Amino acid sequence: MKKLAITTAAALTALAAFCAFGEWVYEGKWGSTGTGNGQFNHPDNVAIGPGGHVYVLDTNNNRVQYFTADGYFLGKWGTKGKSRGQFFKPSGVAVGRQGIVYVADTFNDRVQYFSASGSFLGAWGSRGRATGLFMKPKGVAVARAGTVYVADTDNDRVQYFTVTGSYLGAWGIRGIGCGEFRDPYDVAVAPNGNVYVTDSYNHRVQRFTAAGKFLGWWGHLGAGEGQFSVPSGLNSAFNGDVYVADTNNHRIQYFTATGSFLGEWGKRGSGKGGFLYPLGVAVNRERDRAYVADSVNNRIQYFKDTEYAVEPTSLGRVKALFR
Repeated sequence: MKKLAITTAAALTALAAFCAFGEWVYEGKWGSTGTGNGQFNHPDNVAIGPGGHVYVLDTNNNRVQYFTADGYFLGKWGTKGKSRGQFFKPSGVAVGRQGIVYVADTFNDRVQYFSASGSFLGAWGSRGRATGLFMKPKGVAVARAGTVYVADTDNDRVQYFTVTGSYLGAWGIRGIGCGEFRDPYDVAVAPNGNVYVTDSYNHRVQRFTAAGKFLGWWGHLGAGEGQFSVPSGLNSAFNGDVYVADTNNHRIQYFTATGSFLGEWGKRGSGKGGFLYPLGVAVNRERDRAYVADSVNNRIQYFKDTEYAVEPTSLGRVKALFR
C-alpha cells in the first residue's frame, strides 16, 4: 500500500509538471496572399485587444485588419500614403488596455494611434535622430500604466512616451554591449513593468526596467535552444513568460521572465504548424492561445497550449487518470 501511494504521488507530480508547462500545438489558421478582406501581403505583426480581437499588421498592403479570436474578418483601415490614417510599410502594432491601437508606421518615421475600430486619434514623430524623432521604428508596446515604448530601429534605441506621444525618455546606442543594440526590432512590456527588446542583429533579447536600466540578456547566433537567428517580434504573456519569433530559424521560442528556456515550436515549411520567416507573436490574456504572423506564408496561425487539454480541478480527477 505504501509503495502504491509513492507511485501515485510520483505520477501526480509528473502530471503537475506537465500541466505547468504543456506544449503549444497547431489549432488553426486564416489568410492567403492578396488584397481582399482577410488576405495578406507580408503580415509583420499581430496584437490582441482587450475583447480578444486579433489585430494584424498587413505590412505591404499598408493597412491594419482585425478579426475575431477564430479569424472571422471584422474590419480594416489604412492605405499607402503619408496623410493621417495612411501608412508606408508599418511594422509594429500594440493595443492598450482601453482598446487604443498603436502602429509603428515604419517608413513614415512616426507612431499613429486609433480607436479599436480604426478611427484616427493622433500621431507623433518624424524622421530624425533627436529625442522624439524616429528612424524607421519597427516595434511598439504599451505598459499597463499607459506608457508607450517604441523600438526606434535605425537609431538603435528605445524611446518611451505618454499615451498621446509626449516624450518621456530613451536609452540605447549602436553596439554589442549591455544596453546597446544592433537594429532593435520589437519591444514588449511584462506585467511587472519590465521591458524586453529583440536586439535582432545581436541575436538576443535584452531586459530592462521601465526606465531603461539594464537587467540582463540571453541568446546568441545559432539554432539550438535559446539561440536565435535575427529574432523579430516578441510578447510578454500575463504570467510573465516571454515569446520570441525566431525569424530565420522559422520557429517560436518561449522563456521565463529571466530568460530560462521553456520550449519551442515550428519548423520551416508551409504546412500546418510550419513557418516561413515568422515576424510576430502574441499570446492572449488566458494564455491558452498563441497567434503567429507567418509572414512569407501570408497567414495567421494559432496554437493552443496542451496545459489546457488536462485541467484537473480536484485531486480525485487527477487520480482518475491513473485508474
